[in-house]
Amino acid sequence: MPVLLTAYLLLSAVIFYCGARISKYGDILAEKTSLGGTWIGLVVVASVTSLPELFTGISAVTIVDAPDIAIGNVLGACAYNLLLVALLDAVHGKMPLSSKIHIGHIISATSGILLLSIVSLSLILRDIITPLGWIGPYSLLIPLIYILTIRMLYYYEKRRLSHYVKERAIELRHEAVSTKKALLYYSLNAFAVIVAALFLPKIGIALAEATGLNQTFISGIFIAFSTTLPEIVVSYTAIKMGAIDLGIGNILGSVLFNLFILAIDDFLYFKGALLNSSDPRHLISALTVIFMLGTLIVGIIYRTEKKTFLLAWDSIIITLTFIIYLMLLY
Repeated sequence: MPVLLTAYLLLSAVIFYCGARISKYGDILAEKTSLGGTWIGLVVVASVTSLPELFTGISAVTIVDAPDIAIGNVLGACAYNLLLVALLDAVHGKMPLSSKIHIGHIISATSGILLLSIVSLSLILRDIITPLGWIGPYSLLIPLIYILTIRMLYYYEKRRLSHYVKERAIELRHEAVSTKKALLYYSLNAFAVIVAALFLPKIGIALAEATGLNQTFISGIFIAFSTTLPEIVVSYTAIKMGAIDLGIGNILGSVLFNLFILAIDDFLYFKGALLNSSDPRHLISALTVIFMLGTLIVGIIYRTEKKTFLLAWDSIIITLTFIIYLMLLY
Protein backbone atom coordinates (compact mmCIF):
# COMPACT_ATOMS: atom_id res chain seq x y z
CA MET A 1 0.00 0.00 0.00
CA PRO A 2 2.73 2.61 0.86
CA VAL A 3 4.49 1.74 -2.41
CA LEU A 4 1.28 2.30 -4.38
CA LEU A 5 0.65 5.66 -2.72
CA THR A 6 4.26 6.70 -3.38
CA ALA A 7 3.91 5.73 -7.05
CA TYR A 8 0.61 7.61 -7.27
CA LEU A 9 2.13 10.76 -5.72
CA LEU A 10 5.20 10.55 -7.95
CA LEU A 11 3.14 10.25 -11.12
CA SER A 12 0.94 13.12 -9.93
CA ALA A 13 4.02 15.27 -9.35
CA VAL A 14 5.30 14.57 -12.86
CA ILE A 15 1.92 15.47 -14.36
CA PHE A 16 1.72 18.62 -12.21
CA TYR A 17 5.17 19.94 -13.13
CA CYS A 18 5.28 18.92 -16.78
CA GLY A 19 1.63 19.83 -17.30
CA ALA A 20 2.41 23.38 -16.21
CA ARG A 21 5.34 23.49 -18.64
CA ILE A 22 3.14 22.18 -21.45
CA SER A 23 0.66 24.96 -20.74
CA LYS A 24 3.42 27.58 -20.77
CA TYR A 25 4.95 26.52 -24.08
CA GLY A 26 1.56 25.72 -25.58
CA ASP A 27 0.55 29.30 -24.74
CA ILE A 28 3.72 30.59 -26.46
CA LEU A 29 2.93 28.60 -29.60
CA ALA A 30 -0.69 29.76 -29.48
CA GLU A 31 0.44 33.37 -29.10
CA LYS A 32 2.36 33.16 -32.37
CA THR A 33 -0.70 31.92 -34.29
CA SER A 34 -2.68 35.17 -33.72
CA LEU A 35 -5.82 33.60 -32.25
CA GLY A 36 -8.14 35.09 -29.60
CA GLY A 37 -7.81 34.30 -25.90
CA THR A 38 -11.14 32.56 -25.36
CA TRP A 39 -10.60 30.34 -28.38
CA ILE A 40 -7.00 29.64 -27.34
CA GLY A 41 -8.17 28.69 -23.86
CA LEU A 42 -10.93 26.46 -25.23
CA VAL A 43 -8.95 24.64 -27.91
CA VAL A 44 -5.16 25.02 -27.67
CA VAL A 45 -4.53 25.27 -23.92
CA ALA A 46 -7.43 22.97 -22.97
CA SER A 47 -6.27 20.25 -25.34
CA VAL A 48 -2.71 20.26 -23.99
CA THR A 49 -3.78 20.34 -20.34
CA SER A 50 -6.09 17.41 -21.08
CA LEU A 51 -3.25 15.19 -22.34
CA PRO A 52 -3.21 13.23 -19.03
CA GLU A 53 -6.92 12.40 -19.38
CA LEU A 54 -6.39 11.41 -23.01
CA PHE A 55 -3.53 8.98 -22.45
CA THR A 56 -4.88 7.67 -19.16
CA GLY A 57 -8.08 6.75 -20.99
CA ILE A 58 -6.25 5.18 -23.91
CA SER A 59 -4.11 3.13 -21.51
CA ALA A 60 -7.19 2.07 -19.53
CA VAL A 61 -9.10 0.70 -22.54
CA THR A 62 -6.22 -0.73 -24.60
CA ILE A 63 -3.69 -2.02 -22.06
CA VAL A 64 -5.34 -2.83 -18.73
CA ASP A 65 -8.94 -3.42 -19.93
CA ALA A 66 -10.49 -1.08 -17.36
CA PRO A 67 -13.37 0.85 -18.99
CA ASP A 68 -14.56 2.16 -15.62
CA ILE A 69 -11.16 3.79 -15.07
CA ALA A 70 -11.45 5.57 -18.43
CA ILE A 71 -15.04 6.79 -17.90
CA GLY A 72 -14.57 7.68 -14.23
CA ASN A 73 -11.43 9.64 -15.03
CA VAL A 74 -13.16 11.69 -17.74
CA LEU A 75 -16.30 12.52 -15.76
CA GLY A 76 -14.41 13.02 -12.49
CA ALA A 77 -12.00 15.41 -14.22
CA CYS A 78 -14.97 17.43 -15.50
CA ALA A 79 -16.28 17.76 -11.93
CA TYR A 80 -12.85 18.81 -10.64
CA ASN A 81 -12.54 21.39 -13.42
CA LEU A 82 -15.80 23.04 -12.38
CA LEU A 83 -14.85 22.92 -8.70
CA LEU A 84 -11.77 24.86 -9.82
CA VAL A 85 -14.05 27.77 -10.84
CA ALA A 86 -15.22 28.03 -7.22
CA LEU A 87 -11.68 27.77 -5.84
CA LEU A 88 -10.48 30.49 -8.23
CA ASP A 89 -13.39 32.66 -7.09
CA ALA A 90 -11.99 32.44 -3.55
CA VAL A 91 -8.59 33.85 -4.60
CA HIS A 92 -9.83 36.23 -7.29
CA GLY A 93 -10.46 39.25 -5.07
CA LYS A 94 -13.46 41.14 -3.73
CA MET A 95 -15.57 40.87 -6.89
CA PRO A 96 -17.16 37.50 -7.73
CA LEU A 97 -15.34 35.75 -10.55
CA SER A 98 -18.60 35.02 -12.38
CA SER A 99 -19.23 38.76 -12.72
CA LYS A 100 -16.01 39.05 -14.77
CA ILE A 101 -16.51 35.99 -17.00
CA HIS A 102 -17.45 36.98 -20.54
CA ILE A 103 -20.93 35.88 -21.54
CA GLY A 104 -19.52 34.13 -24.61
CA HIS A 105 -18.39 31.26 -22.37
CA ILE A 106 -22.05 30.27 -22.07
CA ILE A 107 -21.70 28.74 -25.55
CA SER A 108 -19.11 26.20 -24.39
CA ALA A 109 -20.89 25.61 -21.05
CA THR A 110 -24.17 24.88 -22.85
CA SER A 111 -22.40 22.55 -25.27
CA GLY A 112 -20.98 20.73 -22.25
CA ILE A 113 -24.50 20.21 -20.87
CA LEU A 114 -25.63 18.89 -24.26
CA LEU A 115 -22.74 16.39 -24.45
CA LEU A 116 -23.25 15.24 -20.87
CA SER A 117 -26.98 14.80 -21.51
CA ILE A 118 -26.09 12.45 -24.38
CA VAL A 119 -23.76 10.51 -22.05
CA SER A 120 -26.42 10.38 -19.31
CA LEU A 121 -29.13 9.11 -21.67
CA SER A 122 -26.71 6.52 -23.06
CA LEU A 123 -26.05 5.25 -19.52
CA ILE A 124 -29.78 5.13 -18.71
CA LEU A 125 -30.73 3.41 -21.99
CA ARG A 126 -27.65 1.18 -22.20
CA ASP A 127 -29.74 -1.99 -22.41
CA ILE A 128 -31.87 -0.58 -25.23
CA ILE A 129 -29.36 1.26 -27.46
CA THR A 130 -27.80 -0.96 -30.14
CA PRO A 131 -24.07 -0.37 -30.76
CA LEU A 132 -22.84 0.36 -34.28
CA GLY A 133 -20.38 -2.49 -34.49
CA TRP A 134 -18.42 -2.09 -31.25
CA ILE A 135 -19.08 1.67 -31.03
CA GLY A 136 -21.88 3.41 -29.16
CA PRO A 137 -23.97 5.90 -31.23
CA TYR A 138 -23.00 8.64 -28.75
CA SER A 139 -19.40 8.40 -29.99
CA LEU A 140 -20.51 9.72 -33.37
CA LEU A 141 -22.52 12.61 -31.90
CA ILE A 142 -19.92 13.80 -29.38
CA PRO A 143 -17.13 14.64 -31.92
CA LEU A 144 -19.65 16.35 -34.20
CA ILE A 145 -20.96 18.63 -31.41
CA TYR A 146 -17.40 19.30 -30.19
CA ILE A 147 -16.23 20.41 -33.65
CA LEU A 148 -19.34 22.55 -34.21
CA THR A 149 -18.77 24.25 -30.83
CA ILE A 150 -15.15 25.06 -31.70
CA ARG A 151 -16.22 26.46 -35.07
CA MET A 152 -19.00 28.53 -33.50
CA LEU A 153 -16.66 30.01 -30.90
CA TYR A 154 -14.02 30.77 -33.52
CA TYR A 155 -16.43 32.97 -35.47
CA TYR A 156 -17.80 34.43 -32.24
CA GLU A 157 -14.24 35.48 -31.32
CA LYS A 158 -13.76 37.13 -34.70
CA ARG A 159 -16.92 39.18 -34.18
CA ARG A 160 -15.78 40.65 -30.86
CA LEU A 161 -12.68 42.20 -32.37
CA SER A 162 -12.23 44.98 -29.82
CA HIS A 163 -11.97 42.50 -26.93
CA TYR A 164 -9.67 40.35 -29.04
CA VAL A 165 -7.22 43.25 -29.35
CA LYS A 166 -7.23 43.67 -25.56
CA GLU A 167 -6.48 39.96 -25.09
CA ARG A 168 -3.63 40.11 -27.57
CA ALA A 169 -2.02 42.83 -25.47
CA ILE A 170 -2.12 40.45 -22.50
CA GLU A 171 -0.93 37.43 -24.43
CA LEU A 172 2.16 38.88 -26.12
CA ARG A 173 4.47 37.98 -23.26
CA HIS A 174 6.90 35.62 -24.94
CA GLU A 175 8.46 37.50 -27.84
CA ALA A 176 11.97 36.53 -26.66
CA VAL A 177 11.19 32.79 -26.94
CA SER A 178 11.59 31.30 -30.41
CA THR A 179 8.97 29.05 -31.96
CA LYS A 180 11.57 26.27 -32.34
CA LYS A 181 12.50 26.38 -28.64
CA ALA A 182 8.84 26.46 -27.55
CA LEU A 183 8.05 23.45 -29.75
CA LEU A 184 11.03 21.47 -28.38
CA TYR A 185 10.19 22.05 -24.70
CA TYR A 186 6.50 21.54 -25.36
CA SER A 187 7.22 18.14 -26.92
CA LEU A 188 9.58 17.00 -24.13
CA ASN A 189 7.13 17.87 -21.36
CA ALA A 190 4.22 16.38 -23.30
CA PHE A 191 6.16 13.11 -23.60
CA ALA A 192 6.74 13.04 -19.82
CA VAL A 193 3.03 13.60 -19.15
CA ILE A 194 2.09 10.85 -21.60
CA VAL A 195 4.42 8.34 -19.91
CA ALA A 196 3.08 9.21 -16.44
CA ALA A 197 -0.53 9.03 -17.64
CA LEU A 198 0.01 5.59 -19.17
CA PHE A 199 0.90 4.18 -15.74
CA LEU A 200 -2.00 5.79 -13.84
CA PRO A 201 -4.67 3.17 -14.73
CA LYS A 202 -2.44 0.33 -13.41
CA ILE A 203 -1.92 2.25 -10.17
CA GLY A 204 -5.68 2.89 -9.99
CA ILE A 205 -6.57 -0.80 -10.34
CA ALA A 206 -3.94 -1.75 -7.75
CA LEU A 207 -5.27 0.88 -5.31
CA ALA A 208 -8.84 -0.37 -5.81
CA GLU A 209 -7.74 -3.94 -5.03
CA ALA A 210 -5.62 -2.91 -2.03
CA THR A 211 -8.29 -0.69 -0.44
CA GLY A 212 -11.38 -2.67 -1.41
CA LEU A 213 -12.88 0.43 -3.07
CA ASN A 214 -14.47 0.17 -6.51
CA GLN A 215 -12.77 1.41 -9.67
CA THR A 216 -15.49 4.02 -10.23
CA PHE A 217 -14.60 5.74 -6.94
CA ILE A 218 -10.82 5.43 -7.43
CA SER A 219 -10.93 6.77 -10.99
CA GLY A 220 -13.53 9.47 -10.28
CA ILE A 221 -11.64 10.88 -7.28
CA PHE A 222 -7.93 10.02 -7.18
CA ILE A 223 -6.99 9.52 -10.83
CA ALA A 224 -9.27 12.37 -11.98
CA PHE A 225 -7.53 14.70 -9.49
CA SER A 226 -4.08 13.78 -10.82
CA THR A 227 -5.05 14.29 -14.45
CA THR A 228 -6.66 17.65 -13.60
CA LEU A 229 -3.47 19.10 -12.08
CA PRO A 230 -2.37 20.85 -15.32
CA GLU A 231 -5.72 22.66 -15.56
CA ILE A 232 -5.34 23.82 -11.95
CA VAL A 233 -1.90 25.27 -12.63
CA VAL A 234 -2.66 27.07 -15.90
CA SER A 235 -6.08 28.41 -14.85
CA TYR A 236 -4.78 29.72 -11.52
CA THR A 237 -1.89 31.44 -13.30
CA ALA A 238 -4.21 32.95 -15.92
CA ILE A 239 -6.66 34.30 -13.33
CA LYS A 240 -3.89 35.79 -11.17
CA MET A 241 -2.44 37.71 -14.15
CA GLY A 242 -5.90 38.96 -15.14
CA ALA A 243 -6.42 36.77 -18.22
CA ILE A 244 -9.85 35.55 -17.05
CA ASP A 245 -11.04 34.50 -20.51
CA LEU A 246 -7.96 32.31 -20.94
CA GLY A 247 -8.42 30.67 -17.52
CA ILE A 248 -12.16 30.02 -17.83
CA GLY A 249 -11.75 29.01 -21.48
CA ASN A 250 -9.21 26.41 -20.35
CA ILE A 251 -11.60 25.01 -17.71
CA LEU A 252 -14.66 24.78 -19.97
CA GLY A 253 -12.55 23.71 -22.93
CA SER A 254 -11.13 20.89 -20.83
CA VAL A 255 -14.66 19.73 -19.95
CA LEU A 256 -15.54 19.59 -23.66
CA PHE A 257 -12.27 17.93 -24.66
CA ASN A 258 -12.61 15.37 -21.86
CA LEU A 259 -15.98 14.33 -23.28
CA PHE A 260 -14.40 14.14 -26.73
CA ILE A 261 -11.83 11.80 -25.15
CA LEU A 262 -14.73 9.56 -24.07
CA ALA A 263 -15.58 9.05 -27.76
CA ILE A 264 -11.92 8.29 -28.57
CA ASP A 265 -11.82 5.71 -25.76
CA ASP A 266 -14.98 4.11 -27.14
CA PHE A 267 -13.43 3.76 -30.61
CA LEU A 268 -10.37 2.07 -29.07
CA TYR A 269 -12.33 -0.29 -26.80
CA PHE A 270 -13.00 -3.20 -29.16
CA LYS A 271 -14.93 -5.38 -26.68
CA GLY A 272 -18.15 -3.41 -27.16
CA ALA A 273 -19.70 0.02 -26.58
CA LEU A 274 -17.78 1.65 -23.72
CA LEU A 275 -20.77 2.92 -21.74
CA ASN A 276 -22.54 -0.43 -22.11
CA SER A 277 -19.60 -2.08 -20.34
CA SER A 278 -19.42 0.40 -17.47
CA ASP A 279 -20.66 0.84 -13.91
CA PRO A 280 -24.09 2.58 -14.02
CA ARG A 281 -22.97 4.75 -11.08
CA HIS A 282 -21.12 6.92 -13.62
CA LEU A 283 -24.55 8.51 -14.13
CA ILE A 284 -24.02 10.25 -10.75
CA SER A 285 -20.90 11.94 -12.13
CA ALA A 286 -22.55 12.99 -15.40
CA LEU A 287 -25.62 14.51 -13.70
CA THR A 288 -23.41 16.26 -11.14
CA VAL A 289 -21.39 17.99 -13.84
CA ILE A 290 -24.58 19.02 -15.66
CA PHE A 291 -25.85 20.66 -12.46
CA MET A 292 -22.50 22.41 -11.89
CA LEU A 293 -22.43 23.75 -15.46
CA GLY A 294 -26.01 24.96 -15.12
CA THR A 295 -25.12 26.80 -11.90
CA LEU A 296 -22.15 28.45 -13.61
CA ILE A 297 -24.32 29.62 -16.53
CA VAL A 298 -26.84 31.21 -14.14
CA GLY A 299 -23.95 32.89 -12.29
CA ILE A 300 -22.52 34.34 -15.52
CA ILE A 301 -25.92 35.70 -16.58
CA TYR A 302 -26.95 37.02 -13.16
CA ARG A 303 -23.51 38.62 -12.47
CA THR A 304 -23.81 38.99 -8.71
CA GLU A 305 -21.86 41.90 -7.18
CA LYS A 306 -21.18 40.50 -3.71
CA LYS A 307 -19.50 37.52 -2.11
CA THR A 308 -20.65 35.59 0.93
CA PHE A 309 -17.42 35.31 2.90
CA LEU A 310 -14.86 34.20 0.28
CA LEU A 311 -17.27 32.86 -2.33
CA ALA A 312 -20.15 34.10 -4.46
CA TRP A 313 -23.44 32.19 -4.16
CA ASP A 314 -22.85 30.27 -7.41
CA SER A 315 -19.42 29.12 -6.20
CA ILE A 316 -20.94 27.99 -2.89
CA ILE A 317 -23.51 25.87 -4.75
CA ILE A 318 -20.82 24.38 -7.00
CA THR A 319 -18.68 23.50 -3.96
CA LEU A 320 -21.57 21.92 -2.05
CA THR A 321 -22.58 19.95 -5.15
CA PHE A 322 -19.05 18.57 -5.44
CA ILE A 323 -19.05 17.52 -1.76
CA ILE A 324 -22.38 15.71 -2.21
CA TYR A 325 -20.95 14.09 -5.36
CA LEU A 326 -18.02 12.70 -3.37
CA MET A 327 -20.38 11.29 -0.75
CA LEU A 328 -22.66 9.65 -3.32
CA LEU A 329 -19.75 8.18 -5.27
CA TYR A 330 -18.21 6.77 -2.11
